[in-house]
Amino acid sequence: MSVQHSTQVMHTHGHAGHDPVGNTIFGFWLYIMTDCVLFAALFATFAVQSQSFAGGPSGKTLFELPYVFAETMVLLVSSVTYGLAMLNMQKNQVQKVILWLGLTFLLGLGFIGMEVNEFHHLVMAGHGPSRSGFLSAFFTLVGTHGAHVSFGLIWIAVMMAQVATRGLNTPVRSRLVRLSLFWHFLDIVWIGVFSIVYLMGVI
Repeated sequence: MSVQHSTQVMHTHGHAGHDPVGNTIFGFWLYIMTDCVLFAALFATFAVQSQSFAGGPSGKTLFELPYVFAETMVLLVSSVTYGLAMLNMQKNQVQKVILWLGLTFLLGLGFIGMEVNEFHHLVMAGHGPSRSGFLSAFFTLVGTHGAHVSFGLIWIAVMMAQVATRGLNTPVRSRLVRLSLFWHFLDIVWIGVFSIVYLMGVI
């Protein structure tokens, strides 16, 4: 009986110590750290190339700070709406989670639209990434962030479908938490882009 009891205790303890959701989120944090290294390298490259104009225009000539500030606010507000989605997830409000995710998606899409418009304007004016080292580093850094946001939009759309069809079960909640980490991380990176690339470029 004592051996059987010990076996049952060990079996129960093994289950209690296994946290697949926590392990998954920890693994996603590791991914975020690798993304930090990627963006750190891109920021460093931009810093090195920030004065390599090759006779071309500088950020002070090209950047429209009010436009970029509006773009920044759109992305920051999307972080707020995603936070509201997470609050409603805790309350098991399925429809409200979908609503706030939808608003987050629209704001993120607006951000990407503004960024594409900026890139198009620069390229049409002859200020594409091949014009100078400065512009090459600018397009690479900002474009990489935009690619991440675009991936985040696809992820949001997928999660809206999963919440609608599966409800707020444990796997869906875990994915929403990971998406939250990813989306807020992109906001933090963009604040760095706005401060270092645009604001310092204009000043």
